[in-house]
Amino acid sequence: MKFITRPLLILRLFHINFILFRNRLDTFVFSAPSLQSFSFLSYFSPWYWMDKDKKSRGESLRLSLEQLGPVFVKFGQILSTRPDLIPADIVEQLEKLQDQVPPFPTEIALQILKSEYKKPIEEVFASFDPIPLASASIAQVHAATLLNGKKVVIKIVRPNIDKIIRRDIGLLYSMAALTEKFVPSGKRLRPIEVVAEVERSISYELDLLHEGANASQLRRNFLGSPVLYVPEVFWDYSSSKILVMERIVGIPISDLTQLKQHGVDLKKLAERGVEIFFTQVLRDSFFHADMHPGNIFVNKLNPLDPQYIAVDFGIMGTLSPSDQRYIAENLLAFFRRDYRRVAELHVESGWVAANVRIDEFETAVRGVCEPIFERPLKDISFGKLLLKLFQAAREFDMQVQPQFFLLQKTLLNIEGLGRQLYPELNLWTTAKPYLEKWVKQEMGPLALLQKIHRSAPQWLDKILEMPDLIHNALVVKTTPQNIERPEAILLLNRKLQKRKWLGAGIGLLTMALINYFFLHTTLSNQITVNFVVALIGAVLVLTNL
Repeated sequence: MKFITRPLLILRLFHINFILFRNRLDTFVFSAPSLQSFSFLSYFSPWYWMDKDKKSRGESLRLSLEQLGPVFVKFGQILSTRPDLIPADIVEQLEKLQDQVPPFPTEIALQILKSEYKKPIEEVFASFDPIPLASASIAQVHAATLLNGKKVVIKIVRPNIDKIIRRDIGLLYSMAALTEKFVPSGKRLRPIEVVAEVERSISYELDLLHEGANASQLRRNFLGSPVLYVPEVFWDYSSSKILVMERIVGIPISDLTQLKQHGVDLKKLAERGVEIFFTQVLRDSFFHADMHPGNIFVNKLNPLDPQYIAVDFGIMGTLSPSDQRYIAENLLAFFRRDYRRVAELHVESGWVAANVRIDEFETAVRGVCEPIFERPLKDISFGKLLLKLFQAAREFDMQVQPQFFLLQKTLLNIEGLGRQLYPELNLWTTAKPYLEKWVKQEMGPLALLQKIHRSAPQWLDKILEMPDLIHNALVVKTTPQNIERPEAILLLNRKLQKRKWLGAGIGLLTMALINYFFLHTTLSNQITVNFVVALIGAVLVLTNL
């Protein structure tokens, strides 16, 4: 953990205060009970007297973070995924954070490329566009053409950005420590944990190989898919400071005018967004967690069968099997308005303490959901429902893992985007088949047999080890130290040998049954042979006892 120690950071702190006062966040800061006695300081700010255009606290905070640079933008983006901690009006503004800054000179970009490739740029690219396609606080993007004629985009990390980030991270740690110590609700907000998450996230973004790996994984998951296309990563041209990817051509998904001009089926496009989300979550447990309109394009080659194109893979979410099961069961319980099951799942997952009364939490969930479910299905926002649920669960000291907030934010993006494309989109009806398919695959009888079959080799190894373990234990337990009678030794060995045969027989019989119940579903002749051979072996072993 790094705290403020140098005069340079003190100067940065003064700059931060200047930005906060200029955006009239002084009134927000001084509204804290522990700082109200200092509120008179606002009168010394010229913006207190000059600023007639009063902004909301959320908008003022968003503007301040954008002006303070990449670390603070990332800080705001992470806070926007924590509706359990942050008021809704602030979350709404933080979700609009834009990371756009003036580009750095093309000459510097070319110097970075030459330094990384150890050769002149002309020996790597046939052409290089000096005007950036996009410019953000950590990197900027240029179009180029490889020597083999392939069109690509080059993402280049800004020079010296790592030093700026280290400075601001150290400052954030210092501010977080002060908040935790002096602000009454500081410990509940866990600011040091939030800063640590900012540090982890931004460290990944500084190494473009991480983003390339994310893109490569997602591309593999959807290779050949008609619903989502992920551009190719050119690893031979990429490094921690440079990422070279296939250049895509598509219509920005937010450009409704172009989409309509090209005759894109907007209803199908909206439904496919929901399909992509649930496929990533329920099939792959790996999802694009930054699917805002700026990162999504539409392939215009087949407008009646529209395909999404995703870019920018810096933020991805992953789910464990238990996370995945929890999400699916919770969604189904919501569909069925089974609030008791929703409450039980929260306790089972550890989100809510085990000593919480289920009936009380069920009542709280019902109070949130029923007013929403009484509306027409097409008017129900599931993302906003989750947001209200998180807020209602605060009184039960709910602890939620970061990946679920990323999931909730992604669902909000997909849902909002879908209804922008097709206002009549019914998320519930569209999502239900994918949930039911997952339940059938993961929780049905065949799924159970598949899990048994996958685990069978490990079980067999353990079963076959049991006779030796039993033998060793019995030798120690039943053999006197002074045993000398040959007939006693012979009798003992016979008993131990029978136990070994028994263990082996049980193992073979178990494997026969497992193979039968799993493989019988394929109706293969070879399966029947395997089953019969294994069963005969088991019977022969057991009859020798």
